[in-house]
Order: sequence, then structure tokens, then C-alpha cells
Amino acid sequence: MLWLYGPPGVGKTTVGWELFEQLPEPVGLVDIDQLGMCYAPATPDEWAPEPASDPGRHRMQARNLDAVLANFAAAGVRCVVVPGVVDAGRGAPPLANGTVIACRLRASPDELRRRLAVRGNPADRVDDTLSYAVELDLLPGPSVDTSGLEVAEVVRLVRAHLPAVEPVAPVPWPAPVGGPGEILLLCGPTAVGTSTVGWRIRQELCQAGVLTAFADLRQIGFARPDNGGNHRLKAANLAAMWRTFRARGARRMVVAGRVDDVAVYRAALPDATLTVCRLRASPDVLTARIMMRGRREGPTWGLAGDELTGKPADLLRDVPARAAAEAAALDRAGIGDLCVDTDHRAVQDIVEEIRAGW
Repeated sequence: MLWLYGPPGVGKTTVGWELFEQLPEPVGLVDIDQLGMCYAPATPDEWAPEPASDPGRHRMQARNLDAVLANFAAAGVRCVVVPGVVDAGRGAPPLANGTVIACRLRASPDELRRRLAVRGNPADRVDDTLSYAVELDLLPGPSVDTSGLEVAEVVRLVRAHLPAVEPVAPVPWPAPVGGPGEILLLCGPTAVGTSTVGWRIRQELCQAGVLTAFADLRQIGFARPDNGGNHRLKAANLAAMWRTFRARGARRMVVAGRVDDVAVYRAALPDATLTVCRLRASPDVLTARIMMRGRREGPTWGLAGDELTGKPADLLRDVPARAAAEAAALDRAGIGDLCVDTDHRAVQDIVEEIRAGW
């Protein structure tokens, strides 16, 4: 497992994705941020406070990472790329289910400031990021200075630190895990808005005193070669994460992603109450939302494998037809315990209808 760590804005996600696409198959990727979206109970001053017992949620993320590595291995993956932050005091922790190779990406303070300004994420705290970068530079191990380098050159330098990946014997899938609780799976075609709606639902529940976790199915199932959408891998990873989140006090979880069959998810979470809600949108509305994402008119920043955000219109030309075909297939399959139309509706209106049915 390659843990590609460094401060926010240094390029971990971009470099990690390029490595994922270049490394020989079978290979996987999971961003560490995607394994820790379960915060402490909301307060009047903060809707997503860090747990006092685990600031930064590093132990939570490491526990989930160790669990999903076992699932990647069962799916036949030999190397997993993990972009993400680490505890500056401890570095990348050892894991039971994989050999950790840690490589730090760094950049000069001026370069970090520039990159943070360009990406424009309101959650970025520049001074805190620069201080964190200084702490990381004290950790031992290989590093690559990305200042002034193109992504391809950074990838080349990182790969120089990687040993050859040896073949491994097949391993069985772990037994289903998880436990009881209420899980809402929001599905739908490309750009219908599952993540936006799902995150708002999670926020409202937490503010109401119901500790609720969040997961993005696509982000926990990257593997090449793709096996029919990697749904068995996604379902196993989701169940492993739910077990960790439950241990931290979560009683609900909101999940966003594209599915064409929910049976594998119900099998992976046999003790949970899984409610599937399908979001619908007309082809014209899907097209408009896709083009808005291309113009960066949305709340997405730096997600691995984002096919829409920041992409020019000519590269998005075929996406609306694909999204419309996905929507039609979901209609034919009749997937969903409830279906909610989203055309020309405010997010809050959609959220209220879903919460009334969940």
C-alpha cells in the first residue's frame, strides 16, 4: 500500500489518481478523507466538530483503511494507492492487512499558498496548512518536492520509491460485518445530485442530535480492472466503515452513489435497515447540471476521479446522453424504496421530502 501524504493543496489527490491510472493492474485507490466522515455530535458553534478522543479522526481512518485493505485483497488488488493526511506526530501507522510504504509530497510555503488560492476551497486554512507542512517535514521517510514540477514528473519521482509488486495468493472475502442501524442509500444517474442532497441530510440530522455518518460509494470502490462497477467491493467496504462508525456512536448513515442492483448491499449489511431512495431528473436538467459542474459551479473540490468538475464542454459532450441512459435503465429496473423528482427544485425541498419518507 502506497500512502501518499502531505499538507492540503500539495497535490495528493491529483498525483494519486495519476498513479492509480499508471500502475499495473490489479490496482486500487481510496482517499483517506473518504474513510472518516463521522464527526463528533454537533454543537451550537460547530456542525462537524472533531472528536475530542481522536482529533483529526486519524485512528478512525486507520481502522477503516485496515478493514478496506482486506476487501481490496479479496477483490484481487495487489497495490492500493492512498492519498491523504496523516497524524503529524505519528506519521502513517502500521496496518495488519497491508505493508505501508509512505511517501511525503511537499512544496514551498509560497507554492502552497498559491495552490490553495487557486483551488478556492473555503475550508482551507492557509496558516494552519503551512504549520502542518512544517510538522510533516520532520517525519522520516522518502519525500518528493513538488514545487515547480508537472504532475507527470512528480509521479515519476514517486514511482522511483516503489518496490516491485509481488504476486499474492487469492484471499477469501471477509464475513459480512456492520451491525444494526438505519442507512439511507441515495442513488441516481450522473449529476442528479446524490452527494449534495445526501450531505445536507447528514448535516440536518447531526444538528438535530442524531449522529450520522456519510459515505460516497464511488470513492470507496476504485479498482482496475473494473468488475461490473466493483459493487461487491463497495458493499464490503461500506459495511466495514459502518462497523467503525457505529463504534464511534453513529446510529444513521447517508450513502450516495450509483447502483444498478441493491441486493449486494443488503447482503453486506444484513442487520441494518437499508432504505434506497432514487433521485430522478429529466435529460435537460441532467445536461444543465453536468455543464454547471464543468464550469465549477458547485461544491465539489478535489475528489479523486471527478469526471465533470472543471472539464471543458467538448470533453463533456457525450456525458448527458450517458446520464439519460442511466436514468432510463434505473426507471426500467424500478430501483428504490422511494423515488424523488429533482427537476427545478431547491435542495432543501428535496431533503424535506426524503426525510419525510425515511
